[in-house]
Parts: sequence; structure tokens; C-alpha cells
Amino acid sequence: MADELKKPKKKVALKVSGAATSKAAAEDAEADKESMGQVRKSLVFLAGVVIVYIAYLVFSGQFDEFITSLTGVDLGWIVAGVVCFLFYYVFGVLAYVLSVIADPDSPVGIRDLMSVEASGVFFMRLTPNGAAAPPAQIYRLTRAGLSVGQASALNFTRFVLYEAGEGVFAAIMLLFCGGYFYEQFGDVTLIGVFLFGFKVVQVGAVLFLCLFPRPVTAIGNWALRLANRHGWIKDDKYKKYYEVVNTQVAEFSAAFKGASKNVGEMCATMIVTLCQLGCMYALPYFVLRAFGEPADLMICLASGSMLELLINAIPLPGGTGGAEVGFAYLFKGMFGQHLAAGFVIWRAVEYLLPVLIAAPCMGMRSNSGISINRRWHGVWDRFTGGINGFIETGSFKSGASKSGARAPKGGVTVKPKAKRKPAAPAVSGATVTTRGTKTVVKSSAPAPKVDIEAKIAAGKAAAKSPNTNTR
Repeated sequence: MADELKKPKKKVALKVSGAATSKAAAEDAEADKESMGQVRKSLVFLAGVVIVYIAYLVFSGQFDEFITSLTGVDLGWIVAGVVCFLFYYVFGVLAYVLSVIADPDSPVGIRDLMSVEASGVFFMRLTPNGAAAPPAQIYRLTRAGLSVGQASALNFTRFVLYEAGEGVFAAIMLLFCGGYFYEQFGDVTLIGVFLFGFKVVQVGAVLFLCLFPRPVTAIGNWALRLANRHGWIKDDKYKKYYEVVNTQVAEFSAAFKGASKNVGEMCATMIVTLCQLGCMYALPYFVLRAFGEPADLMICLASGSMLELLINAIPLPGGTGGAEVGFAYLFKGMFGQHLAAGFVIWRAVEYLLPVLIAAPCMGMRSNSGISINRRWHGVWDRFTGGINGFIETGSFKSGASKSGARAPKGGVTVKPKAKRKPAAPAVSGATVTTRGTKTVVKSSAPAPKVDIEAKIAAGKAAAKSPNTNTR
């Protein structure tokens, strides 16, 4: 009877688990398939842009100048620029690590986060406005073990900090280099100020969503009902967006509020984000040096920041159109006759190369099952243990070690001496050999008195005697 009751329970559990797993896998596969479909369309579009650009160089008579400029490039500076952009990727992974390191039970590992960041780099450049980047990143976080809500909240928090970092970086650059922009471009500088203002409004809207989810939910439901009533969105889309507004907005808000409680972690993530953006904005500096042109790193950072704001405002893959116009306008005076070649190299390092590097990294997965928090504490404990062991080892050698203190693993352990039982009185003149060391043990009985002077006199007499044989 007991066996019959157990069998149905096992079957039901397996059926439910299998159905849930297959459904989640199907949804994830569908989202990834949709993202890759957008990528294929973008690649066709970008191939057309490249053909148009080559035709422009040929018919404008700049092709020979373009080839001549490329032949004189210092490859060392180009390699340095590539390395600089690789740090953009490293800092991006580190920002995600800081977001999950406080959770000792998080299933997400380093390789998972490398895959998440690579997906962001890949889809951000190959889809309009990077629209496919968040779904692709959320998919890889769920594949690592997070629920859809947790993955969405984590990715949204990272998005908020990245967008805020762009605004903070632009504000710093305008503060230090605003005079340069006004002297070089005059009233056109207002365009840069407008782009900065647009970024501030964008970040402000996202922060409002995080801090005040109830008004956002109410406004979102009203807008969805209005759009559905007038037929602007179909019923299936209405249900999808309704779930997003009424579920994920609250999850986003809760995740951001939870993360903002740890001020130190938020500040560290923001600093890492600013370093990440700096690695991308500094690329024109390396390209200028590759052509042997003088370059000011601060001016290149400021111009790169303004250029990125313009690219983000263009709803095309990679900001096509805005990137070309913005680069020509901001860097024409710096590159001179090398402008066309400089743009191609900059675009290759900032756009095409990251796509090629990110593509194989999107499939990376962590298999250890140990959280980043536990790994970090393990490394930190070994490090501090080694330092303490070194200190205790040195103090022991100098005679300052405390009796009975336990040294860390790898150090010197000092054991207390064991108490010996009193030995029996030894015979006079007895010799005790212990591990090869010869020790004379004195007897407790008094030793017989010896006339030393008589022995000395006898020795002298024997030495003077002619019958003494010497060996």
C-alpha cells in the first residue's frame, strides 16, 4: 500500500517540473531567437551602410588619401586602444559582480556575468537603441539560476546606474571643458547641452519609476486601457504589457531600493561605471596618437562623451548617421586630413571589434555552484591567514611567540612541552644516548674525591723518564 502511494506522487512531481522547465526553456529560446533575428536585420543594414561609405570615398576623390593615411598608422597605439577597450568589458563585468557579491546564495558566477556583459555589448551595437540587449541579458541571468523577476530587477538596477553614469560623466566633462566647446563650436554647444539635458530627464524618469512605483503603475494602466480601447495595441500585447506594468515595475522598484540601502556598494559600482565609460570615451586619443597627431586626453574624453550622447539619441543600430556626423564635427580639427581614416579605425575599435569579441563569450557558463560571495570570502580568508601566518612566524623566530598560540595553516605551530616523569637515579658515569646525542647523566651519589696535584706530578715524572715509549 505504501509503495502504491509513493509512485503517483513521484510521477506528478516529475510532470509538473518537466512542464515548467520546458515552458521556461521555450520562452527563453524564443526571446533569444527574436533577438538574433533583429541582429540579422541590423547586419544587412550595416553592410549597406559600409557600401555607401566606400562609394562616398571613391566618388568624392578621398579614397587615395584614405589609403595613404592608413599606411602611415602606428600599430602600437592601435593595440593600446584595443587594450583600453578590453578594460571597458572588464569594468562592465566588475560592475555586475559588485551587484551580486553581497548575496552568499546567489547562483550567478563570474563566467555567467561575463556572458551577460558580452550580450550587452553585442546586442547594444547591433539592434536599434540596443533594444535586444536587456532581453538577452535577462535570458542569460535566468539560465544561471535566477528567476525572471530577479534577473529583470538585477539588469534594471545595472541599467539605471549605467545611464546615471553617462549623465555624471557628461556633467564632469562640461564642467571642466565647457569653455573649450564654446570657443570651438560657439552656439552649437547648445546641442551638447540639450543632449545632456535629455540624458538628465531620461535618468530622472527611471529614478521616478524606481522610487514611486504606485503612480507609475496607475499611469501605465490608464495608458494601456486607453490604447487598447482605441485599438492602438492588440489584446495579446495588452496582456503582456499589463503584466509588465503591474508586476515588474514593483520588482524593479524593490530591487533598486534594496540595492540603494548599501551606499558603499552603490558608490563603488558608480566609480567602476565611470571608469568603464572613460575607457570607451578615450579611444579617439589613441587613434590620434596612431596618426602622429597631438592629442589632449581630457578634450578627447569630453568629445567622446558628447559623441556617445548623440549616438544614443539616434534610433538606428550603433547610432548610424549620428556617429559619422558627430565624429566629423567634433574631431575634424584634431584629425585634419586623416579624418576619414581616423573614423574608420575608431569605428572598428569601438564598434566592430567588440562585436567579434563578444560573440563567442555569450555562451560562457559557470558550473562550480559556489557563489561569488563565498569565493571572495574564501580568497580573503586565505590572504589574511597568510599575512597572519607570516607575522606569527616572524615573532616566533624572534622569541616573541606566545605559548600555546595556534598558527594559521601554512605557518609554524608551536606545541607546549609535555611533562616528563622523573627518571630513576642513574649510575655514576653512565652514558645515555638519545637520537644520536651523547649525554652524560650524573649520579645522585657523591663522586669520590681525586688528588689532582698527585696526578699532575706523576704525569711529569713519567714524561721525564727515558724508558717511556712514545707512540
